[in-house]
Amino acid sequence: MSTAERADGASTAPAAERAGGASTARAAGLSTRFTELVGVEYPIVQTGMGWVSGPSLTSATSNAGGLGILASATMTYAELEAAVAKTKSLTDKPFGVNIRADATDAPERIDLLIREGVRVASFALAPKQELIAKLKDHGVVVIPSIGAAKHAVKVASWGADAVIVQGGEGGGHTGPVATTLLLPSVLDALGENGIPVVAAGGFFDGRGLAAALSYGAEGVAMGTRFLLTSDSAVPDAVKQEYLGRGLGDTVVSVKVDGMPHRVLRTPLVEALESGSRAKALIAAARNANEFKQMTGMKWTTMLRDGRTMRKSGERTWQQVIMAGNTPMLLRAGLVEGDTRAGVLASGQVVGLIDDLPSCDELIQSIMTQAHTRLKALSTLA
Repeated sequence: MSTAERADGASTAPAAERAGGASTARAAGLSTRFTELVGVEYPIVQTGMGWVSGPSLTSATSNAGGLGILASATMTYAELEAAVAKTKSLTDKPFGVNIRADATDAPERIDLLIREGVRVASFALAPKQELIAKLKDHGVVVIPSIGAAKHAVKVASWGADAVIVQGGEGGGHTGPVATTLLLPSVLDALGENGIPVVAAGGFFDGRGLAAALSYGAEGVAMGTRFLLTSDSAVPDAVKQEYLGRGLGDTVVSVKVDGMPHRVLRTPLVEALESGSRAKALIAAARNANEFKQMTGMKWTTMLRDGRTMRKSGERTWQQVIMAGNTPMLLRAGLVEGDTRAGVLASGQVVGLIDDLPSCDELIQSIMTQAHTRLKALSTLA
């Protein structure tokens, strides 16, 4: 192995050199409106996954030429502040931070991004127009994730710079529509001169990137594929739980937090799916209390957040209560490695992944394959 290392101990040598061979040329860049917008070499985004997308993974992605995104929803304000500083110490390339727009301290977190010169602010739920305007006024690129064409049109009218479109194949909160149908519907709704669209849900290699570009997208975003890299801080034993899974080994559950959430099939998930609603609510309340103690949040803050979620996300109070399940169940699985007591978020693409490359190796392989496919397609014209 090469002795070249980053400040956090990860190798910075080219993939071929790390494998013991001679250094080879890196894949050519690929310029789209999205890469120009955020200032990266390759149109590849690592999504902000709670408990997974920390400084190490985010910086490794950005150093490899993609856009890494810190996940702040599971961080306190102080933890986010430290994570941004750590990421800046590991990379001088652009990176982003994912923020919960419905959090009571969202304005303070946005001020932090502006103060620290973070390039991108991403959101699972669209922020209010005044927050978008404030970010844009300070040069921060705003990229909400959406699951319907009408939502893309709405955030574009509010001033969003780009959107990430996640189809039903993806992990996290997903809609039922597949990426292959959702993506063209969004592109058609926005029109030829609309804001850049990044496709998510079911992507893991260069063929997918080439396909997304052929549809009219200007990049792809991936979660599970980046979770399963050597730069991911997820315990190795947990990564092995993902490898070797089949395409049918995930399930979209509403028993985790009351909203559709794609996870690996595990004994715990099967128990949640078959259990009673009352038991689920009791467990959720217990986990919400643990999350409160871990983060130091006050009950009044959590209740305010709950009321905000209730208004902005059209959730029932039962779903708001169950939302307390998510952080703790994901933490148990993805941080503590206790797959018996935690859930493992995953996209359907897990069934096609069988290795753990570094972020650099992954992005290089994706770009090499994408260039090959795009070249082959050009000969058909």
